[in-house]
Amino acid sequence: MNKHQASVLMRHEVGLHARPSVKLTKLAKAFESRIDLGLSPDGPWVDAKSIVKVMATKAPKDSTIYFRAEGLDAKAALEALVTLVDGDFQDGR
Repeated sequence: MNKHQASVLMRHEVGLHARPSVKLTKLAKAFESRIDLGLSPDGPWVDAKSIVKVMATKAPKDSTIYFRAEGLDAKAALEALVTLVDGDFQDGR
C-alpha cells in the first residue's frame, strides 16, 4: 500500500473553521485513500473525511497542518489537499 505524508502552513484568516473544514473534508472524500490530519508530525491524528473531527482540531491561522494518507491515490490526495490549504481554500474558479 502507498503511504505518503505532507504538511502545509495554513494562512486562512480564521483558521480551520466551518467553511474551510467543509471544503477540506469534501475534497478528502473524493479520494479512496485513508487520509488523516494532525497539528503535529506525531499526531494526534483525526480522520480528514470527518467534518466534526476536522473542525474539532480548531487549527489556528499560521499553524502547520500535517496530512498522512494510505491507499492507491494517497499521493494525489495529499497534493490536492496541500494545494487547497496553500491556496487559502479558494475554489479555483
